[in-house]
Amino acid sequence: MTSTLTPTDGRERALARLALRYRVLRLGPVALPWRPRFVLAGAVTTLVMAVLVWLNLMIGETVLTPGQVWAHIIGTDYEHYFTLWRVRMPRVVVGLLAGAALAAAGAVTQTIMRNPLASPDLLGVTHGASAGVVAVLAFGGSYGIVSGTTASFGIPAVALVSGLASGLLCYALARRGGIDGYRLLLVGVGMSAVLMNITLWMLTLGEVTDTGRAMVWIAGSLTMRTWTNALPTALALAVLLPLALVAARTLDTLSYSDDVARGLGLPLERARTSMLVLAVLLAAFGTSAAGPILFVSLACPQIALRLARAPRPPVLLSALVGATLTCGADLIARNLLTNIQLPVGVVTGCLGALYLIYLLVRGNRKAQA
Repeated sequence: MTSTLTPTDGRERALARLALRYRVLRLGPVALPWRPRFVLAGAVTTLVMAVLVWLNLMIGETVLTPGQVWAHIIGTDYEHYFTLWRVRMPRVVVGLLAGAALAAAGAVTQTIMRNPLASPDLLGVTHGASAGVVAVLAFGGSYGIVSGTTASFGIPAVALVSGLASGLLCYALARRGGIDGYRLLLVGVGMSAVLMNITLWMLTLGEVTDTGRAMVWIAGSLTMRTWTNALPTALALAVLLPLALVAARTLDTLSYSDDVARGLGLPLERARTSMLVLAVLLAAFGTSAAGPILFVSLACPQIALRLARAPRPPVLLSALVGATLTCGADLIARNLLTNIQLPVGVVTGCLGALYLIYLLVRGNRKAQA
């Protein structure tokens, strides 16, 4: 005798599993999910991030004591004002914001596609931003387009526009009879390969000095970042991150199969499209601030997933982990070599490659078990 699962049965079972995931904290008429492990992981990650921020402000060519850093923060000492507030603090803030935006985008993307190896890097966003910036840096310097204030405002704007355009183009090409995660991923991989080769072609045509600056940006660098670079990403996170948190229930439902999601009454295509646009916006703003910092959007959601033992990558904890990882990687990049400051993307790329190998080996073992 065979049994069939009706939409009503699927809905009841999915709701039961959702109820078991959370303890409910009631504050009058408001009911909020209470997950002690998530709160503990967030608190520990925030503490580690604060320590790394403090070390970034202390360590450099001019070494400051904790007391000197604190005196500058509360405004009782101005001896190293330029070093702290014009060089180190903007760099740290931009790194935190960019890492948080990229990691949050990765968490949303992996939930939509139900794939731990999915990230905005594979949706053409970062490669599109790289192609746009390389086009400006490689050819703009020869015509006086990139100089001074124009570079401070123009480069992030070009990265944002080109990243958004490539992400939306990837979505348009993959949207055939509805969005399918695997089709979107395949289209994104193809677009990324094409854009990467266009970027390399443009690098061979530009002047040496211009292409050198472009290569530093492509690697993901926080060098010479100012408060101007931090402002757009801060505003974007202030709007987009709360939207992602409000949509937590939608993301929970999207983590199930399509049949279960439809059984729960979710307008699947509309929800998936809105979440995908949200991820593309987060990734584009993060990339525009510091360049395509490698593997942050891939590794951080999976790290947060394991810290919280959650059923899907948690967006807020992923953002905290992304900010922490970027801050720690920049500390290594600035101080690993005495005469050279490495781009932060070089360090995150090395760490992320090791983590990617770990995910692949772990997935292979599960498949064989």
